[in-house]
Amino acid sequence: MDRPSINVAVVMEREAQPNRWEDWRFAVAEVVEGEAAFGEQARVLRDDGKHRRTLFPGFSLSLFRDECEGYYLNLTSGAPVWFVVWRRDDDDPSIARPETVSLSYNEAGRWLDAQEHVDNVPLGADVAAWLQAYTDEHYKPEPKKRKRPQSFLPPEQRQS
Repeated sequence: MDRPSINVAVVMEREAQPNRWEDWRFAVAEVVEGEAAFGEQARVLRDDGKHRRTLFPGFSLSLFRDECEGYYLNLTSGAPVWFVVWRRDDDDPSIARPETVSLSYNEAGRWLDAQEHVDNVPLGADVAAWLQAYTDEHYKPEPKKRKRPQSFLPPEQRQS
């Protein structure tokens, strides 16, 4: 079965000596839809000595039915975003690279629980509409279960 997917590229920004405690500060600047003109290798877009922007192409984002709740939560947050996991290079602390991209709020939460660096950047209207159409078609909220009042449970099943 083919999964809906798009190719994207991540633009990372590096700031040199943002304060006296850090040599480098990294952040995801934007996520853009991928184009063949980007090539396959990372490339520096701008470097003025203080700020550096690097384009990292070649990410494929696929949608999965079991992540629909996370897509729904992202879309209904009021400001849908891309979630990007990135890591610093072990050998060179002046380099950070994006690892993966997602649109699922739940997946981003799992990454944060694993103590990964996760940044989010605004999601464009075209991709938000694409995600909304997929979520509308496949997301089925779980029905809410009625919770019995404690007084109707046997004493051994009551919570204190």
